[in-house]
Amino acid sequence: MVVLIFSLCVLTSGLCATLLLRTYLRTRFSLLLWSGLCFVGLTLNNIVLVLDKTVFAAVDLSIWRVGVGVVSMLLLVVGLVMERGR
Repeated sequence: MVVLIFSLCVLTSGLCATLLLRTYLRTRFSLLLWSGLCFVGLTLNNIVLVLDKTVFAAVDLSIWRVGVGVVSMLLLVVGLVMERGR
């Protein structure tokens, strides 16, 4: 059951990233790009979570998970700050 829930999280964040980046390519609104990149990072974060909890259960990958999550959120913050500066 846990694998199913984690997999749905990966699929959901991946779908959000795809939709945001596809809309960015159509409209060229820069905030969509930064949001899409954030969701790409969140998708990677969820993939690392699945690997951490299922495949590599004996190895602690929490540092990698947190690192990917922080970088993802920083991408969104940078996008918001750059958009505000325009």
